[in-house]
Amino acid sequence: MSIIEVEDLVKTYKTIEKEDGLLGYFKNLVRPKYKEFTAVKSVNFNIEEGELVGYIGENGAGKSTTIKMLTGLLTPTSGKIVINGIIPNEKRIENNKNIGAVFGQKTQLWWDLPVIESFRLIKKMYKIPENEYRKNLKKFTEILDLEDLLEKQVKNLSLGQKMRCEIAATFLHNPKIVYLDEPTIGLDVFVKENIRKFIKDINKEKKTTVILTTHDLKDIEDVCDRIILLDKGQIIYDGEKQKFKDTYGKYVISELIVKDKKESIKLNNAEIIEQTDNKLKIKFSHDETTIVKIMDEISQFCNIEDIHMKEAELEDILKEIYKGAHKC
Repeated sequence: MSIIEVEDLVKTYKTIEKEDGLLGYFKNLVRPKYKEFTAVKSVNFNIEEGELVGYIGENGAGKSTTIKMLTGLLTPTSGKIVINGIIPNEKRIENNKNIGAVFGQKTQLWWDLPVIESFRLIKKMYKIPENEYRKNLKKFTEILDLEDLLEKQVKNLSLGQKMRCEIAATFLHNPKIVYLDEPTIGLDVFVKENIRKFIKDINKEKKTTVILTTHDLKDIEDVCDRIILLDKGQIIYDGEKQKFKDTYGKYVISELIVKDKKESIKLNNAEIIEQTDNKLKIKFSHDETTIVKIMDEISQFCNIEDIHMKEAELEDILKEIYKGAHKC
């Protein structure tokens, strides 16, 4: 049995249809008109123990709504959710013992207390055995570089320092499943790298299942093996990250350093996305041409001194999908 089972999941909200003016205001008070908005539409997926899943999509795609239903914070309008044998909105306390969650800028640490006191309170809440607590605290302190932060009040921490402590607090009780909703938002590159490494290390050691929602697709590139892509509340792709890139990332970006360029260059089966006197940036598909053919064309207009190639990155592919260039 999968550790997470989601079947025909739907979440619909009712909102008041407001009318303009004073008369409209009183009409809304006396006899409000409602309209329905469906945030999540017939979503289905299963997740196995130990998977690292990127749950991604544009703003309003239904990511956070889904996560809140998985944690039991929201009740589905219809459909079925089973988390490790538990229906989360029916048995929230029992479900919470087995999960951890980080929701963007919302803190689970006590604002006026030193970080270590928050950790001790979490130990008591989850009834973490003393030896397990000490072992995790030591490990997390080393990996996330928390030594100088433990005695500081949470309110005196920077955003990056606080998020490192949040991540440690989330994994402290050895949850089977962790939901991370925008865990690296607003953080610098070094802190992001530390958090990504920490997630992968814990997953490898303890087979912790992680569902990650983020707009920083470097998080997905570095951490996740599987992608679930949402658009307007529906899943449009669910599968391996590499397969996704192979299927939808068939184009390549190449940068050529040139000299003695005679005129503006035009190519038959490639798109020039940047062009200066000594540099060309081109985009092409392996299905349509090869770099050798492109270089033959370019050499008629200039001398090629150097070339650098890179496969399409996840962010580039998603931009193309949302622009309608590809259809999942």
